[in-house]
Amino acid sequence: MTNACVVAGSDGPVEVLVVGASAGIGAACVRALLADPGVARVHAWSRHAVRAWGDMDNGGGRLLARDVDATDAGQLDAAAATLHEGGTRLQLVLNTAGLLHADGIAPERSLAQVDAAALRRVFEVNAFAPILLARAVERCIPRDAPAVFASLSARVGSIGDNALGGWYAYRAAKAAQNQLLRTLSIEWRRTRPRACVLLLHPGTVDTGLSRPFQARVPASRLFDVETAARQLLAVIAGATRAGSGRFVAWDGSEVPW
Repeated sequence: MTNACVVAGSDGPVEVLVVGASAGIGAACVRALLADPGVARVHAWSRHAVRAWGDMDNGGGRLLARDVDATDAGQLDAAAATLHEGGTRLQLVLNTAGLLHADGIAPERSLAQVDAAALRRVFEVNAFAPILLARAVERCIPRDAPAVFASLSARVGSIGDNALGGWYAYRAAKAAQNQLLRTLSIEWRRTRPRACVLLLHPGTVDTGLSRPFQARVPASRLFDVETAARQLLAVIAGATRAGSGRFVAWDGSEVPW
């Protein structure tokens, strides 16, 4: 990869922020970006980023890991303030954090399984965190250079594509994220006219998030994390401001809202 394949139109190596960087797609994206000479530095944020990356090769000083809980607005603001005070200009922000299941949380099969506490937690991670991240880092997004703010959504968040029902919290939270970031893209057309906001559907990726639900997924459509990272970064590389606000699958195709 060259720097032209990181953010289209960039004049030199870019600074990148990956949120959800400890494992899965996020960690794979960090590795791919560190291998790219078109990347100046990768800022890796997650709840356990220092533990995940502290004992590994830090890319010759190009990897800066910081523990940040993406659902904590105070932590996001503090971490972003540090970047801004250091003069960091982020030309790629990639949010890969997501929550489908956890202790006491599982995709609902019926209305009777909908739970208020689970709804709140799933929305905190999948809907609130991405827009709070955007608010926190906005000052680091240049007004005079191309930039991409991309966040992982999911096809099940599509209202138009919902033919099966179920999965109330996850579907609704991803749909809410889509609307929040679509709205952000409209604002940034005025305030950061060279920026592109993208919602990305990564497909089914072999991670802990999808593992309980892979039984009916054809082998050809179950991606390992390195493949998923490569596909997503390729979509990002082709993004331009004209396409800001799009909901795009791993292969570049449009996903209905």
